[in-house]
Amino acid sequence: MSFSDLFNSEFKARNKGHFSAIVRVATADGNLSKEEKEFLDKLALRLEILPEEYAEILENPLKYPINPPYSYAHRLERLYDLSRMVYVDHILGDKQKQILTRFALALGFTPGNVHYIVDKALSLLVLGVDLDTFTYEMQHMNK
Repeated sequence: MSFSDLFNSEFKARNKGHFSAIVRVATADGNLSKEEKEFLDKLALRLEILPEEYAEILENPLKYPINPPYSYAHRLERLYDLSRMVYVDHILGDKQKQILTRFALALGFTPGNVHYIVDKALSLLVLGVDLDTFTYEMQHMNK
């Protein structure tokens, strides 16, 4: 196996883990809304999830582990995706916030400030910010 094959397989595994985490958030309330399905479709393309992989992940999202990114910027990008999934139907239920908190912890955010991070992330989504603004605001939220 070449180095590039190893990199590609690790990249694919990370994307599948990230996508399965988002599917778990989307299906946390027991159903998948039209908006959530559309978001998943777009995200699957962006993450290079093949149609058969998509179907397999929808069927069993727990099959894939969450692989937290190494860099803080990448964790924020994944948190942005997860937060958008939670906010896509504009209903911020307790269960969705709990699941987002659980995934934020799995992404490597610390237990001491995870609730503050989740609250800030969701408040930025309410404002409709893009990824760049989200990342900047999250990196500078203590200033």
